[in-house]
Amino acid sequence: MSRMFVALVPPPGVLDEVSRVVAPLRDAWPDLTWVEPANWHITLAFLGEVPDRVRPDLSARLARAARHHEPLPLALGESGTFTGRGGVGVVWLSVREPGRLARLAGSIAAGARRAGAEEPDGRPYRAHFTLVRSRKGVDLRPLADALKSFESTFWTADGAHLFVSHLGPPLRYEAVETYPLGKPSAESGWE
Repeated sequence: MSRMFVALVPPPGVLDEVSRVVAPLRDAWPDLTWVEPANWHITLAFLGEVPDRVRPDLSARLARAARHHEPLPLALGESGTFTGRGGVGVVWLSVREPGRLARLAGSIAAGARRAGAEEPDGRPYRAHFTLVRSRKGVDLRPLADALKSFESTFWTADGAHLFVSHLGPPLRYEAVETYPLGKPSAESGWE
């Protein structure tokens, strides 16, 4: 059994843009739990503990769901805060183009559910890019305000990734499969 999720990962150039804007804030807020750049992603579906026996069907269903959605242009935008699971405060960047992304996330979640792998949390999908978490009841609004004007370069998301969480320490996410977005064609070499 593995703890898994499906996500998009922005390209290195966009991650570098985020790193540049976050670096001075990390130094100014050292007591917070900052997400390491190697773990940055945009979650499409949290799957929880996935039994090994469902992995083949899960892979097939996730690949099929991804193929039903064309690659989509995305960018990271202004920041916000919310309280996550267990009362954890979170600072995140918004994702520009959330309508199409929500449809992709819905298809991915439906495929995972059919394979017996999704852990439903009952909340509607909310596209975001998590930067920092705090369990200490810290007011994170000033930190989010410092990121309000951030806008990344647009990129084209062309594949969803299945990740395994290694809880550590340190926490590490490992991409184990990639599912191309869009319909396969003879020229693409996709099967």
